[in-house]
Amino acid sequence: MKRTLNSIGASLALALSTQAELRVPAFTAYLDPDVSGARVSQTSGITGWKNPNLKVLWFGEIKTPGELEAALALRLPSNAVSKLRLTVAGQSHDAEVKGAGTNLVVARFGSFTVKDTGYQRFTLESLNEPGNPFGDLGALVLDGAATTVAHFNLKPRRNAASVHLNYPVPRGANVAAFYCEVTGLEDPVATYYEATGWHRGYFGMQVNSATERRIIFSVWDSGGEAVERKKVGDENRVTLIAKGEGVYSGDFGNEGTGGHSHLKYNWRTGEKQRFVVTAQPTNQTFTIYSGYWFYPDKKEWMLISSWRAPKDGSWMRGLYSFSENFGGNNGHLRRKALCGNQWIRTDRGEWIELTTASFSHDATGKSDRLDRFMGIENGQFFLSQGGFVAGFTKAGEKVTRPATHHAPEIVLP
Repeated sequence: MKRTLNSIGASLALALSTQAELRVPAFTAYLDPDVSGARVSQTSGITGWKNPNLKVLWFGEIKTPGELEAALALRLPSNAVSKLRLTVAGQSHDAEVKGAGTNLVVARFGSFTVKDTGYQRFTLESLNEPGNPFGDLGALVLDGAATTVAHFNLKPRRNAASVHLNYPVPRGANVAAFYCEVTGLEDPVATYYEATGWHRGYFGMQVNSATERRIIFSVWDSGGEAVERKKVGDENRVTLIAKGEGVYSGDFGNEGTGGHSHLKYNWRTGEKQRFVVTAQPTNQTFTIYSGYWFYPDKKEWMLISSWRAPKDGSWMRGLYSFSENFGGNNGHLRRKALCGNQWIRTDRGEWIELTTASFSHDATGKSDRLDRFMGIENGQFFLSQGGFVAGFTKAGEKVTRPATHHAPEIVLP
């Protein structure tokens, strides 16, 4: 029988002898090493945990060192017994609990001493034989001095925050091309690094799986439809003009709608990727946007795709780079990329280097996930998020990188 989060919390309050100061829902935890090794849901917590090699991880920022009482609320079949181990701040305590059917029971791990401030990892392991029920997890329950003003993400969204570099452009400059280089340093599955974003689209590189990576170029429709492209009339649809060899093109939705294109290419961690977007306004009614990527193996530029964007007729504006964790089941892992050598070319053919960027983040970064950063490294901007690293970069903070003074040499096909 499934229970809602509210019913879990009510049952838990009755099961514990004292009122817990902090309950961290099981649905906020991560699974290691197989992020799909059990089911994680807001309504049922963690269910289907049967592999003793699978660990359950929570992360929280401790701001007041001291004692920490830890317990776990879970469900087990009647008379079933589960043996579990919890490790916090280098200390491991075991607990054994007997099931009570659909009623919640509590495994108590006792007291841990947390001597330092900063993020702590709470690692739950099974000491049971494979195939025996380990328990359906409801919540990690914490009490004691160390929980004072402690910070945990208590929401079901487990993604790390999305982070952005926003590039101011000289006043009066008409941006006909936007160039940027990106080097992925830490890029687990479900990572998207956007090099050249602007008011009408985005261009970057993505990790789709352990065996597939992509170069992605997409342009938004006009009209404001957020979800379904079939609702967008022809007068508002971007249309494909051309695409490169091996490039897939189609529709996208659920983040606005528009035309999508990608090339499957296993770009390499630590290898610089080069991107440039061009804009060709026509009759002040539409603009042709084209995305070009430098193919490292062939050492030449290739067209990913070109799109005719209606109700536009303008040059590029709102230039930015972006890092996204688009799948939450591995949102505890860090993502980090270098973004460097940003340039624009004006409609007059003049190249202008962009050396200043300001930092921003999405709603997740506002209070739920504070492990989000930007800065300067090796003469380039960097963006990083995830990893539960202490500290953060304030929204709106500006940084200036050293200028290279060398405009890119681009020979487009």
